[in-house]
Amino acid sequence: MNGADSLLQSNSLLFLGLYVWALFWKGIALWKAANGKQRNWFIALLVLNTVGIVEILYLFKFATKPLTIKELRSWFVK
Repeated sequence: MNGADSLLQSNSLLFLGLYVWALFWKGIALWKAANGKQRNWFIALLVLNTVGIVEILYLFKFATKPLTIKELRSWFVK
């Protein structure tokens, strides 16, 4: 077993959690960029893999209608 395989096996749950976290934020950001007709942001968000950092910045600062904590909370608490 080489170093990469060992790293993936010992931290597989961490990598899975990181993947789900990034996928969640990327999905929301891509959806808002597409609905806001922000083509350049859509392409950048699609290509860059930053574990959700750029996606979160886009959602809360640069989107045509920035996301609020209250709106985000309403998705999970009914």
